[in-house]
Amino acid sequence: MLGPQDDGTVSTQAVIYARVSSAAQMKRGDGIGSQLTRCKEYARYKGLDVIRTFEDDASGSLTSRPGMIDMLSFLKTHRGAEPIIVIIDDISRLARGMEAHLQLRSAIGEAGGLLRSPTIEFGEDSDSVLVENMLASVSQHQRQKNAEQTTNRMRARLMNGYYCLSRPIGYLYRKAPGQGSLLVRDEPCASIIQEALEGFAAGRFDSQVEVKRFLEGQPDFPKDLPNGKIRHQRVKDILTRVTYAGYIEHPDSGVSLRKGHHEGLIDLATFEKIQNRLNERARAPARKDLNEDFILRGFVCCADCSRALTACWSKSKTGKRHPYYLCFTKGCDSYRKSIRRDQIEGDFGKVVRALQPTPSLFKIARAMFEDVWNQRLALAKEDKASLQRKIKTIDSKIETLVDRIVDADNTSIALAYEKKIAGLEKERLLIAEKQAKSGTPLHAYDEMFELAMQFLANPWKLWESGQSHLRRIVLRLAFAERITYHREKGFSNPKKAIPFNMLGGIDVGKCEMAHPGRFELPTPRFVVWCSIQLSYGCIARRAIGPGKAAW
Repeated sequence: MLGPQDDGTVSTQAVIYARVSSAAQMKRGDGIGSQLTRCKEYARYKGLDVIRTFEDDASGSLTSRPGMIDMLSFLKTHRGAEPIIVIIDDISRLARGMEAHLQLRSAIGEAGGLLRSPTIEFGEDSDSVLVENMLASVSQHQRQKNAEQTTNRMRARLMNGYYCLSRPIGYLYRKAPGQGSLLVRDEPCASIIQEALEGFAAGRFDSQVEVKRFLEGQPDFPKDLPNGKIRHQRVKDILTRVTYAGYIEHPDSGVSLRKGHHEGLIDLATFEKIQNRLNERARAPARKDLNEDFILRGFVCCADCSRALTACWSKSKTGKRHPYYLCFTKGCDSYRKSIRRDQIEGDFGKVVRALQPTPSLFKIARAMFEDVWNQRLALAKEDKASLQRKIKTIDSKIETLVDRIVDADNTSIALAYEKKIAGLEKERLLIAEKQAKSGTPLHAYDEMFELAMQFLANPWKLWESGQSHLRRIVLRLAFAERITYHREKGFSNPKKAIPFNMLGGIDVGKCEMAHPGRFELPTPRFVVWCSIQLSYGCIARRAIGPGKAAW
């Protein structure tokens, strides 16, 4: 309860200063309002006229705060014969650090202010200064202790597999019974990021620039620049954040890689593929118009010099623009000799049409493909036991290294052992994740390879769609390398990808029953083709993505 205080001042003008530690406290609580109410009650009791109030939402360890700067400027401007009373609710509202308290205390006095509070009596005698300094020191200790407790609790939560830092794009925090705040998918942003990550890992996007363009083209993905663009750093952060794989790692807090309780957008193996691609030598970014006006630019080579054809728009005398491909290699017989776009892309369409196998051949191939799928399922069960043995071997190595760390006298040797253990733990997590998925396919055969098999049956449907990203898929999956084009002779023997090469090289024109005395096993060539189909189907499905096919 407030009592009368004879402080010897005759000034009746006062200002109030209130502070909370963050902007979030301004929104969630009523800390500022409570402080102002208490200070105004004190002013009425003392007969003071409050002429201004100043507020801040900054840490108490700082001295440079907008509200404090405004108040000091106001005090200097309205300096009079008598000092203006500065009312604070508590000494911790002025500052939460000894050094900051002394600086602000001195600055207020030099500006013509006089500190007053309903909880402490400020004075210049030795006892009052001692009490004031003790309270300021206690306030600093509370701030430091709160920071330590917050850091320790966050580290403990991270060690338990719960992400508790600023939420990544594509996630939201949601309360979970018995678990506190847990990261959950934020749709549709989560699915957009998932497609970007899987596309980069599978080679659908050749560089970070292509990932950036893909994200910028998604209306539901949040942009961080006013012009609708995304910073390159944001793309890099997305590609290198292990949180999207469902894991947690925070080296600054000493938290090594571990499985998180949140759902990952991709698996750890896909994340490692992304990191390996990022660590490869730099790739030249694809041009923005590569998939729009001239889909074959960079893919078709000149038959005379084997250099990639370039392309451009040419304007006629009438002002009409015409698209052309041409060779721009000096010394080449075809140097600057234009080829109409309709001609070269029309000839290429005929090549794509020729990739389609006959229905009877494709039916046999599909049956063989399903047999290999069933064989792989049987082998996967054996692989699961093998992976378990590898995990035990890694655990044994980790135990040995831990014993060596205990016995090591040299710090550098101990650090080398810790680095080796971290690598083994990551390898163990990868194997454990692979073991959990081994033997049980994520999808049924028909669902898993539906799009891939339809692509093999008739890639012309993708090309005919006219969509640039689907046409690029045909170029990447249907051909083993660049193809050459002569302006007079057209395309010459394009090298097709192995699946199409195998489908085209099998002759089923004559069908007879097998002789009862002898039955030959499938040739190694055909078995290799079936094996490639398994991985090829996965690549095609990832590259096309669900719902992106043209059929």
